[in-house]
Amino acid sequence: MTGIKRSGAAYPFAAPQADVSFSVLQSPVGDLLLLGDGESLTGLYLESAPPTSGIASPLRRDDATFQVVRQELERYFAGDLRTFSVPLAPRGTPFQLAVWATLLAIPYGETRSYGEIAAAIGRPTAARAVGLANGRNPISLIIPCHRVIGQDGSLTGYGWGLPRKRWLLAHEGVGPA
Repeated sequence: MTGIKRSGAAYPFAAPQADVSFSVLQSPVGDLLLLGDGESLTGLYLESAPPTSGIASPLRRDDATFQVVRQELERYFAGDLRTFSVPLAPRGTPFQLAVWATLLAIPYGETRSYGEIAAAIGRPTAARAVGLANGRNPISLIIPCHRVIGQDGSLTGYGWGLPRKRWLLAHEGVGPA
């Protein structure tokens, strides 16, 4: 298991398991599809745009397994939570995992540019590759890809659409770009 430091504790990226369960949570940005392996969250998507690949086994609904993440998301949307604690198990390349780990270090209410993320992972010329990794983030919102903006401060692409990105940033107190 690899991890990064977040709020003084290692934030785990657990090894994925074969059994995949799901839950759906209504939110201000749309219904969220939660995927997990019984121990960790492996995916967080808009229900209207589920993953098109990467799920090897049949899904089974299990709302109880997702009780903690559901509560944390509800608290986030209510404005009462700034840091998530649920274990995560995103699947990706080593480069993607490095980008996503760096995204987890962006504090609530702050943004970083693609170039800043690239520099933080030791690849200062890889801003476009960071953008591609951002777009493949399987645990959107909790791995806060919405906090990444253009070098000039503009909102750039977002898999959930720019209106949702704008809403999430405003929810966190980041002014319009």
